[in-house]
Amino acid sequence: MRPDILNPLFAEVEALKGVGPALKKPLDRLGIARALDLLFHLPSGWIDRLARDELMQGDVGRTIAITLTIRDHRTSSSPRAPTRVQAEDQFGNHVSLVYFGGSSGWVKKLLPLGETKRISGKLEQYGQDLQIIHPEIVADDDSFRAREAIYPLTEGMTSRRLAALVEQALARAPDLAEWIEPSLKAQRDWPSWREAMARIHADPADAVARARLAYDEVFANQLALALVRADTRRRRGRALQGDGRLRDLLRLPYRMTGAQARTVRELEGDMAQSAPMLRLLQGDVGSGKTLVAAMALLIAVEAGAQGAMLAPTEILARQHYETLRRLLAGLPVEIAVLTGRDKGRAREATLMGLADGSIHILVGTHAIFQQAVAYRDLGLVVVDEQHRFGVAERLLLQDKGKTPPHVLAMTATPIPRTLTLALHGEMDQSRLDEMPPGREPIETRVVSEERVDEVVNALGRHLSEGKQAYWVCPLVEESETSDLQAAEARAASLAARFGDRVGLVHGRMKPAEKDAVMARFSAGDLGVLVATTVIEVGVDVPNATLIVIEHADRFGLAQLHQLRGRVGRGGGRSVCLLLRGPSLSETARARLALMRETNDGFRLAEEDLRLRGAGELLGTRQSGEAMFRLATPDLLAELLPAATDDARLLIDRDGGLSGERGQAARTALYLFERDAGVARLRSG
Repeated sequence: MRPDILNPLFAEVEALKGVGPALKKPLDRLGIARALDLLFHLPSGWIDRLARDELMQGDVGRTIAITLTIRDHRTSSSPRAPTRVQAEDQFGNHVSLVYFGGSSGWVKKLLPLGETKRISGKLEQYGQDLQIIHPEIVADDDSFRAREAIYPLTEGMTSRRLAALVEQALARAPDLAEWIEPSLKAQRDWPSWREAMARIHADPADAVARARLAYDEVFANQLALALVRADTRRRRGRALQGDGRLRDLLRLPYRMTGAQARTVRELEGDMAQSAPMLRLLQGDVGSGKTLVAAMALLIAVEAGAQGAMLAPTEILARQHYETLRRLLAGLPVEIAVLTGRDKGRAREATLMGLADGSIHILVGTHAIFQQAVAYRDLGLVVVDEQHRFGVAERLLLQDKGKTPPHVLAMTATPIPRTLTLALHGEMDQSRLDEMPPGREPIETRVVSEERVDEVVNALGRHLSEGKQAYWVCPLVEESETSDLQAAEARAASLAARFGDRVGLVHGRMKPAEKDAVMARFSAGDLGVLVATTVIEVGVDVPNATLIVIEHADRFGLAQLHQLRGRVGRGGGRSVCLLLRGPSLSETARARLALMRETNDGFRLAEEDLRLRGAGELLGTRQSGEAMFRLATPDLLAELLPAATDDARLLIDRDGGLSGERGQAARTALYLFERDAGVARLRSG
């Protein structure tokens, strides 16, 4: 249960003064729902105001704050002409305050003749005169700040309004007991958590305060992972030692790669222990993770247990089911599939088979850990595309076994080494860093979208050779605020050329509709599949050897690499065409150049982290993962070793969550929302 001391910070933003329905909308767009979210919405920069008594030529180009007396209002008969307010400092130096647009009436009310106001703005030179365009009137008292924070904003929200809300949130922030190891805190000269939070909002350039807050977030993350790992190691599971009788019956048309064979040995060793396995398998697109998973599942079945394979989407679950059926054909192993779409007698038969043990391997979506699903003896859980699932969902599956089952988590999205420990520190690691023989690198080209007609003609030649293709668009429908071509519009234009050989899938379709289109594409009835990124994971059509990605400059490296991996699934040459916009940022240019240069997903993941930052890794913010709101990639890399050591020290030496510092650390877990599963951890 969350400590009571934190409740004021978890209050809804509506509890703050001045937040009504109108202000709630822009706050929602910024992801700010609670007072805590305001505190964690750190400034992205700042304005330095130079306090001046006198107007000086040397300050041109700088933002100044100065007391002025209003001397004259000058307006024009032209509606396009600005209103100019003539003002002077205490020494008689003149400056024009310039306002564009609208009536001059409100300017006269704002700056009455003869009154003295403290004005702030950027001092500029206009001919022989000094001017400030659209200046601010700032308080001429103790509340004046020479440095003002600038926040990430959205329409309907100003930086000053947001800062006022942050002040209210800070007023709710309590003084919390210290969770950082005392010698480390002294060595770094870090302030308390509350002081650091107040300092960073007052002065966004305060590197010490920023580092302290980043450390807190990383420490809470590492502590949560360490607690899960320690709890898993303490739990008494079941040793599963396969005798090889089923694996020996496999007739593979190829030899396993060295990386696959090494990983299977690691899994055998883990599963032979009574402590439940908790291992992450990273493998690039096409590196053969499914075969490794199949071998692990067979080890479980050989040992008399059942295995379950969890996939994030129905398309992927059914594809894994078909792949395992083909791979294990002829073996005395019963495989079933279960998704939310399965109803009636088929579902009942599957549930009965799981309960009596006649089904050895179950593949499915999150439906496989619902309350009605009972296993006779669940020994192994394989979680595919595990970044789509959180720790809590994995724990639900673990509860399905008589004893905690072994867990193998897999991802085709390579994770930078910097982040592996931060995202998956509770797991042992395996990597498939070799590609199976016969997998040719995918030829990648960058093409200007102005040449889209040439690309369509090339697509026509591709189809005439009996091949299939993907065409990926980033949006589902036209947006008033975006010039991106929608998937529906692209599908319509291609259908005008290629007729009913064009299909469309997107995330807003019902699962049954989506599956029907995918089935037609897999069967070869469709030549072109126009899609949003719903095809990013799991679609396997060997005859599809061309993928066109529109507005490729708008995607992240990891997502582009995932999409590219939809082709090259069979033998022979495959091509990826990246359509780019007319103007590219330096980041987008670097991203596309890397895609053209390499097919190595691990290298691309490292570059994706460098170019985009930890919060946007994996192309989009995925559910289930701990994203870092305060720790930038450089701070994460710097602070991670110390935070990991400190978390282990707390568990190994300082009594986990039961000691004095442990109780403070428990508060940190809730503060940074790394508390999933804490209630079940024996450490506290």
